[in-house]
Amino acid sequence: MKKIIINSLIFGFMLFMPTIVSAKIYDAIALYGESKYAPDFKAFDYVNAKAPQGGKIVLPAYGTFDNFNPYIFKGVAASFVVDLSSETLGFSPPDDPFTVYPLLAEKFDLPEDRTYVGFILNKNARFSDGSPVTADDVVFSFNAIIEKGSPIFRVYYADVERVEKINDREVRFYFKPNTENKELPMILAQFHIFSAQDWQNREFDKPTLQVPIGSGPYIVKDFQVNKYVELQKNPQYWGQNLPVRRGYYNFDTVRYDYYQDTTVTLQALFAGSIDAREEYIAKIWMTGYDNDLIKSGKIKKENIEHNNPATLQNFAFNIRRDKFKDRRVRKALDLAFNFEWANEKLFYRLYKRLYSYFTNTGMEATGLPEGREKEILEQYRDQLPEDVFTEPYELTVNPKMDDARDNLKKAVVLLKEAGYDFVDGKMVNLKTGEPLEVEVLSNSANGATFMKVMLPYIENLRKIGIKAVFRNLEVNIFKNRLDNFDFDMAIISYRVSQLPGNEQKDYWGSESADVKGSNNIIGIKNPVVDALIKGLVAAQQKTDYVAYVKALDRVLLHENYLIFQWYSPYSRVAYWDKFDLPQTSLKVGFQPFTWWQKEQ
Repeated sequence: MKKIIINSLIFGFMLFMPTIVSAKIYDAIALYGESKYAPDFKAFDYVNAKAPQGGKIVLPAYGTFDNFNPYIFKGVAASFVVDLSSETLGFSPPDDPFTVYPLLAEKFDLPEDRTYVGFILNKNARFSDGSPVTADDVVFSFNAIIEKGSPIFRVYYADVERVEKINDREVRFYFKPNTENKELPMILAQFHIFSAQDWQNREFDKPTLQVPIGSGPYIVKDFQVNKYVELQKNPQYWGQNLPVRRGYYNFDTVRYDYYQDTTVTLQALFAGSIDAREEYIAKIWMTGYDNDLIKSGKIKKENIEHNNPATLQNFAFNIRRDKFKDRRVRKALDLAFNFEWANEKLFYRLYKRLYSYFTNTGMEATGLPEGREKEILEQYRDQLPEDVFTEPYELTVNPKMDDARDNLKKAVVLLKEAGYDFVDGKMVNLKTGEPLEVEVLSNSANGATFMKVMLPYIENLRKIGIKAVFRNLEVNIFKNRLDNFDFDMAIISYRVSQLPGNEQKDYWGSESADVKGSNNIIGIKNPVVDALIKGLVAAQQKTDYVAYVKALDRVLLHENYLIFQWYSPYSRVAYWDKFDLPQTSLKVGFQPFTWWQKEQ
């Protein structure tokens, strides 16, 4: 988190060229309105453009790594390496995520018929070896990602017909005929650019610990597999005075230390082994910081507000499995989950329940469909359950003990409707004779926490004849099983864009359901979902766009593809009092690369 309608008055001027179409050059690409920042802006409002430079920050990373290329299917990548050492063509700030501003590209070329997007590269852009970033590098990077990267990128960029070098400093991406994907120019500005020369004698599709040459602010100085990665500021970094980079990347050194469990990093913080950590466990936030380091102010503890869409954290069903193909079975398992108990007993009431695939975006499907949303859904009425039109989606709630028992009774009714019944105390499929059993997977980074959540859930399932087991796997094993769709249910999280768009194909689209390594972990193949995704990507007006997002949300909700978990409106962060943060009222959340070290 993952965009475009062009207002010809936004920061642009005509460029007269001997070409068939009328080209326009823009200083920014905005979606549904004007950009927040003028063409001559100096820095973003949420940074300190005059932040002191120098010092070091040590942050935690979780799991393992065997690779520095996050674009391929194989291996587990230390993705932050590319994020810190390699730039993209454009940048979208958290206070204006609907606009892409210049980074490697200093201008954007868009014709009136929007059959392509062109990127005019900054003449000063350089890789860390001093070589210029050219159109050849952009062409190489895109083709390598499409041809040798994870298969899902072929879905994500499916509307691109070809990429073409115009000259050394300009590259164009031509779109397939009749493409209505308005966000293509924006998402094409967001992939990292590699050096074609650096990869000349290397295989892009194989995991590598040879650090790619990048154009970003940092260079990998040292690393030890599964232990740490240390990056050093490139003193020759070409982009340090760009408006999109002023106030960012103020540390000379950034180090990530690897841990297998999020709880271990709390002691690492207290010991001074790391400088900051984001807390994901409510109980630890409330009880785990009661010590002299906190009381004396040596370590600060803050709730940092954000306006981000809620991360879609959930129990995901693998509907490729026959036992989960019936939405009544999926709803029955939802009815057995008691969020209110977990929030009261485990979370200190710090969380809210997710209630939409797009929670906290303002585009949630609530009540009954009406207006433009209803018009859209009416086109597919014969393919949709009737309750999409007649019943608002309602979360399973258990405010009282009696409610929990009633919900389990409702679950049994649904299971019987789906062809199950009790046989010797087990919930059995009467056609196949197979008992309904469920394995729920998590990974070692957060498995210990979820064990406490799972125990009462497993007990509730046992009460209705369902045997459930919880597996806490190492991160790489967990990833491998999900990549190969080898699971019943899994605890996963989706990052939700403030402007849902092309990534929805990867999450819920039929094309990605059988692509190993895709984010369609659930295995959704629903023609109405496909049509609604296509509609929201192609929407020309904001009202249509919002209506399509709501319609998509409503259809997904009524299919019970997952069981919602919870979210927090804050980033809970603890850090040593040797850093200063920008003073801003903007809700941009945890942004450690806008921090700086206090003067000694």
